[in-house]
Amino acid sequence: MSATPTSVLETEQACGLGPEHRPDTAASQAGVFSNGCAMDLPAEDDEGAVEYKRMLVSPSRERFEELVTQLKYRMAAGHGEALYQLGYDNDGKARGISDAGMDASLATLKRMAAELAAEATTVLRCRAREGDVAQVLVRCKPRNCEEFTDLRICVSGNVDAGKSSLLGVLCGNGQLDNGRGLSRAQVLTHKHELETGRTSAISTQLMGFDAAGRVVNYASSGSVRHLSWADIVAQSCKLITFSDLAGHERYLKTTMFGLTAHAPDYCMMVVALNQGVLRMTREHLAIALALKVPVFAVLTKSDLAPDTVAERTVQDLSKMLKSPGARKVPVLVKTLEDVSMCAKNIPDDRVVPMFAVSNVTGEGLDLLRAFLNLIPLRHDWSEHGKSALTEFTIDEHFMVTGVGTVVSGVCLRGSVCQGQAVYLGPDGLGRFTRISIKSVHYKRVPAQRLVAGQSGSLALKKVRREKVRKGMVILSLSAANNAACISAQPPPTASHPAAPSCVIEFEAEVVLMYHSTSVRVGYQPILHCSTIRQAAQVTAMDRELVRMGERARLQFRFLYRPEWLHVGDRFCFREGRTKGIGHVTQLVERWTRELAPGF
Repeated sequence: MSATPTSVLETEQACGLGPEHRPDTAASQAGVFSNGCAMDLPAEDDEGAVEYKRMLVSPSRERFEELVTQLKYRMAAGHGEALYQLGYDNDGKARGISDAGMDASLATLKRMAAELAAEATTVLRCRAREGDVAQVLVRCKPRNCEEFTDLRICVSGNVDAGKSSLLGVLCGNGQLDNGRGLSRAQVLTHKHELETGRTSAISTQLMGFDAAGRVVNYASSGSVRHLSWADIVAQSCKLITFSDLAGHERYLKTTMFGLTAHAPDYCMMVVALNQGVLRMTREHLAIALALKVPVFAVLTKSDLAPDTVAERTVQDLSKMLKSPGARKVPVLVKTLEDVSMCAKNIPDDRVVPMFAVSNVTGEGLDLLRAFLNLIPLRHDWSEHGKSALTEFTIDEHFMVTGVGTVVSGVCLRGSVCQGQAVYLGPDGLGRFTRISIKSVHYKRVPAQRLVAGQSGSLALKKVRREKVRKGMVILSLSAANNAACISAQPPPTASHPAAPSCVIEFEAEVVLMYHSTSVRVGYQPILHCSTIRQAAQVTAMDRELVRMGERARLQFRFLYRPEWLHVGDRFCFREGRTKGIGHVTQLVERWTRELAPGF
């Protein structure tokens, strides 16, 4: 089975990657290897989480303390991770050192990591000009839930591609599938899903890695009992949250909601090798590309697909990814060197790694797990975390006996704390109501607060469930002082603070992907933007009509209720299948009402 492009070096050159493209996250800076021999890297950057060291042999006490301080700085830049390139000069030349020097350098680096309660793990080691070079991942264990970096991956693909089975194998107790639905039974939540084997509702699975890169979920391997989320969080240094989306065309709106509402870092596109690239695979890929979510592909059922069928599937997928509409560089991952290169380049949204796996035999799963261990965060939430404005989007709500109304979602700005007074809205009339947070949970574990970038759940005090809907947001009271969020109204006072305002009409720049006819004023699609899913009408255009493939500036008006929007928000609109994509350029008409007295 083969695919194009082939070599790691060709992929690097095709991407046009240079020092300015390097992500700051530690695990993303894996070195580039070719034919088992180390290649030169870009010059060392003083910022970020990657450090080059020629050698670390027997440093003095003063020098050792300086090295520990330097490691601490790199780990802070990498959100608790740092990657050391041993055997490299500061200019990126792969020199290498002797076997004895490498062993001594690794021992020193492990001592440095121990000083910071971290662990150093050798990712790769190979020959260079004058000896060995190595890549060492240093990772520390978070002290509390606030220090976890939340990496979210949406799992999409055609129906019967094996998405749920793959998640059951990755996030289970290490047991492989039996080919008759054993692993997917751990993921599916409804009776009709178990009967048909098809996902209809979004389910969430958790995968944890310890400091050495081992999968925490497999600690119960051989046992009937699976680790709870609390156990996984307690033993993990890195967490990956998977959202299992529906593959059937009937549930396309559910899939679009999962891709827009959960703020995913990446999309894992699952394709069955024995089925080929089908229509819904193309549909899901188009949505991910429209939302600018980096994609990696997992080719399942390698044990069932004949060689000719598997090769044709890989060629079709590569052709689709390299088409003018996508312009990606597909790479079929076969070695750990390929894993390192892909983990480095995927945040730039050019490379699309492809893993051929089997949930029954286990083929290719080790490479996929290694990739998930190294894959970096795509978003840098540090600046959002410093924001005085709290913004929490609601994607689901529940009624828990003895607790009350509970909402789940993602914290996009600031932080949400237990006991904090906040705004909840907008309701059907565009109003925001002052409420308080009763309790906070992160990955089903009680926490004091959620910070920007984390997903979790909040228990709301004295709020009835019927007053909450998907698409609402929770904002801090400091939103009243944010001029960008407030429409013209009387100055706020201590007794009557200003309330946030929402939007009923906005302007956007859109591209029509495919449509049977043309779009004119009066067109009414369903619009998906973050957690918002509502019909909107085109009220104005910069031209008389828009045809497929054309770009235009349109004005939309929500048909039922105002929503909370930002300039720059990306969205999709559909009428059955996805019709177009766009981003908000201007908020035209704000909806202002007085504060509601309470629920």
